[in-house]
Amino acid sequence: MRKPGQLATFLDLIKFAHSIFALPFALIATFWSFQFAGVAPFSMGGVERLGLILACMVIARTWAMTFNRLVDRHFDAVNPRTARRPSVTGAVTAGFMRATLAACFLFFLAATAGFGLLLGNFWPLILAVPVLTWLAAYSLTKRFTALCHFWLGASLGLAPVAAWLAIVPPALSPVDARGLTVLLLGLGVTFWVAGFDILYALQDETVDRQSQLHSIPAALGRSKALVISRLCHVLTAGFFLAVGITGGFHIAYWMGYGAAVALLVIEQALVSARDISKINVAFMTANGLIGLVFGLLAIADIVG
Repeated sequence: MRKPGQLATFLDLIKFAHSIFALPFALIATFWSFQFAGVAPFSMGGVERLGLILACMVIARTWAMTFNRLVDRHFDAVNPRTARRPSVTGAVTAGFMRATLAACFLFFLAATAGFGLLLGNFWPLILAVPVLTWLAAYSLTKRFTALCHFWLGASLGLAPVAAWLAIVPPALSPVDARGLTVLLLGLGVTFWVAGFDILYALQDETVDRQSQLHSIPAALGRSKALVISRLCHVLTAGFFLAVGITGGFHIAYWMGYGAAVALLVIEQALVSARDISKINVAFMTANGLIGLVFGLLAIADIVG
């Protein structure tokens, strides 16, 4: 058994706390699907489904981040911002990361199989390997395309859609506004994540060029990258607006929507072409609050 300190080092390496970005949106879709399927959220059936969703989310993110740190460790070593990561220094070994990936793969299959064994829905298990492949592939996209930010966005945007399919399999889900609402939510998350990932990549603009890695800042420069990031967040606001309209949400959702839009404006205002020193505040604080506030108020609207 590894020492607690080493485990803490690994959790910091994969930024475990950043799970807060995608998880609230998966939970919005989960409670939304409960309403469609007639499942009481805090019944035994609801708790079982919620537990499996949470397990899948945590395992999938751990898989994706571990794969990223493993395959990028040589690039991280030449980047001053990332050169002291435990995956580079050896504090977390490549062997440990490979073992973690194997464990995540098996646990993810087990968790997705739970939907089939307990609930008769085998779609999560059928899609398990394609989903893990998509999540891992993100880490390779910077090697060949500046659109890598949108691959990452789609990876997190899959979370609400996957949660919906896990609770409401296609055979039970007619094409109606509720399914459309989840798709719009996933698109909103996609552009939200792509927008803030472009901001985050501003820090590595020069290093990416030197390492022949692709990103929008490296390809287009800081000013144009900021324009694209802001357009992404305008689209985010538009998709979340459409979610509220198609879903027929009430006051709590719209309060969360207003807070999310305000935080997106603040996030963009913190970063300019002349000053990127506040990127970490924009990335962690603003985005964390968007996930928490918007997610909690949207869920409160659904269950209220």
